[in-house]
Amino acid sequence: MNKRIDFPIDKIDPDDIGHNTSANPSFDGVLQARLSRRSILRGSVGTAAAAVFGSGALAACGGSDDTPAPAAPTETLLGFNAVGKSLADTVVVPAGYTASVLYALGDPLTAATPAYANNGTDSDFENRAGDHHDGMEWFGLSAAGLPSVTSVDRGLLAMNHEATTDENRSSFFLHANGGTSALPRPAAEVDKELAIHGVSVVEVRKTGAAWATVQASAFNRRLTTLTEIDIAGPAAGNALMVTRFSTTGTKTRGTLNNCGTGKTPWGTLLTGEENWAGYFTRPVGDNAARANDKSVTALNRYGRAEGAASRHGWESAGADDKYARWINARTGVSVDGSDDYRNELNGMGYIVEIDAYDKTKVAKKRTGLGRFAHESAAFGRLTAGQPVAVYQGDDSRGEYIYKWVSTANWDAADANPADRMATGDKYLDAGKLYVATFAADGTGQWVELSITTPAIAAYATYPFADQADVLVNARLAADAVGATKMDRPEWCSTNPANGEIYFALTNNSNRRVEPSGSSQMAPDSANPRVYTDIKGTSTSQQGNPNGHILRIKEGAAGSAAISFTWDVYLFGAESSASPGAVNLSNLTGDQDFSSPDGLAFSPSTGICWIQTDDGAFTDVTNCMMLAALPGQVGDGEKKTLTYSRTVGGPLTVDTYVGKPATANTLKRFLVGPVACEITGLCETPDGKALFVNIQHPGESTSQANIGDPTRYTSHWPGNAGYGAGGAAARPRSATVVITKNDGGRIGS
Repeated sequence: MNKRIDFPIDKIDPDDIGHNTSANPSFDGVLQARLSRRSILRGSVGTAAAAVFGSGALAACGGSDDTPAPAAPTETLLGFNAVGKSLADTVVVPAGYTASVLYALGDPLTAATPAYANNGTDSDFENRAGDHHDGMEWFGLSAAGLPSVTSVDRGLLAMNHEATTDENRSSFFLHANGGTSALPRPAAEVDKELAIHGVSVVEVRKTGAAWATVQASAFNRRLTTLTEIDIAGPAAGNALMVTRFSTTGTKTRGTLNNCGTGKTPWGTLLTGEENWAGYFTRPVGDNAARANDKSVTALNRYGRAEGAASRHGWESAGADDKYARWINARTGVSVDGSDDYRNELNGMGYIVEIDAYDKTKVAKKRTGLGRFAHESAAFGRLTAGQPVAVYQGDDSRGEYIYKWVSTANWDAADANPADRMATGDKYLDAGKLYVATFAADGTGQWVELSITTPAIAAYATYPFADQADVLVNARLAADAVGATKMDRPEWCSTNPANGEIYFALTNNSNRRVEPSGSSQMAPDSANPRVYTDIKGTSTSQQGNPNGHILRIKEGAAGSAAISFTWDVYLFGAESSASPGAVNLSNLTGDQDFSSPDGLAFSPSTGICWIQTDDGAFTDVTNCMMLAALPGQVGDGEKKTLTYSRTVGGPLTVDTYVGKPATANTLKRFLVGPVACEITGLCETPDGKALFVNIQHPGESTSQANIGDPTRYTSHWPGNAGYGAGGAAARPRSATVVITKNDGGRIGS
């Protein structure tokens, strides 16, 4: 997902800073400002509760297979005792549960690959687990090794490996002496780093009560930054996709910075490419080399201004093409870019479809779904004879929420197709891409991003050539139609009980009551809070440091609707913050959280799992996962927040807040080790095994301390007895499997 906001600016993912300088609305009035944790407690902001907003649940429009199984007669969902906040270097789960490490950075995926030494000497990462475990999905296997939707003790985990723990370019835990920061970077180091990004598929089995990976499984595989992938959909073969590697513009190499996931109704993995732009360098002089054509506007909008340095310096490792591709510049003489990598950036930023069961099938980048900083991809509820909808967020400050609607109508026979990737062609290559606008009255609209949309056709800032251009430069098209700037849309998920779609808006440090500069945004109804949060005794964090979770109820047309209603399900906050200013959801000490990121509903229980990637609350607790039983859009009330400003008098903003959670509908389930992010989860179909990823424990360790294990901020999971190194181990991202000691469903 992304770096936490308590790091200095040089340790923040540059793609998260935000490059949206459009005048699009973050749209109506203002809420509050400069409210410290202490001034909040003194009640310095007035709040008026007003009329109840909306009512009623979305009528069921999907099959019964989407509905959570009823609880057993003796089962109580969220019946566990809430986990307290923790700063310990361990994974904490409720009493009666066990969390076991299953799959960690460097674990071997072939019989011939040796065990991971975890001392910087390991190689052959093309056959090992990658780094920074993130989104993942479960794909069941029968005893005969065939795809199964009912298997609960054998399956495949298809998992993203988003990034690597780095400082000053080097993935320092990966290299023996912390790696080389100076340019040029050694090729041997860069080759490791190229291989640890991407996706892995690993078989897991349950024997007795214990889960383990199957090292020699024929299903095990890696996709890395060098794996050949097809370009599919409207941009395939377009001039924007032409490179020295693919002069026809029909393929590219690798998938990069993979964050959230999705699972298609036909049984494939969708993985989102998130913060990919920062891996490329763009040298000074490239604007002139491009004759300052419109590609310069697009590159600036996606965060690659002229002179931008790359995150890891991979381009410096040598003349080989696998390094040269990271130089995003016009260096050749061709008109179309077939002799250089001026268009290479256009090959990243998509939803990628992968058949986890069949390694002979080439993965495909689904360009119809748009190009931006993708998190997860959530399918709306399916109805036979109606289109398929896919919901997505663009995770950067001030970016947008999108929906894809297929041209093809859903055919239930496609749930078990003979060719899964061909079925993906059917539903993900032809359709319409929409972007969301949110109004102050709790309604919203989906605006089509089409070359025929008047605002796009007439957009002077960037003259679009065709529909492929619109999709490759979806951010610019969304700017053109006036989409609503959001507080970093992260994961999204569909509530199986009623079809409503939930979006985690993790935080936004660029919200201000009185914005200055093109990057700052005033608060609006869908992103309503602006305050100053105090971390410890001195560190102030302005804007919306704690984030919130927004939900959408589609109109009568369901997935094809162009109108919706919305509210904010939960506002992240400390329990001690003012309920009238910041803690608008009245969270208690067993419920309070900050920076929601991972978000997924359990198909088995209907529990909504909320995971955090936080920096605002980390003086009090490590990142966490909560379990929730939400209601529905409109079950709460409208609140009017008022704050004064220096010019123009008081400003107000209306927002719509879901019904307050109770001790029985929201509680903390897990807290992770030091400096980690909790991200990614999936479960077996019976809901009795939950797989959760612990990303970058010990990330706050300094590269300078690589030679002194006593100065590592985390030693997990080595200190939990997993792998080499023990209590002095280098920290590793890893997957844990959580089971209930009495054999029940997770969350009961």
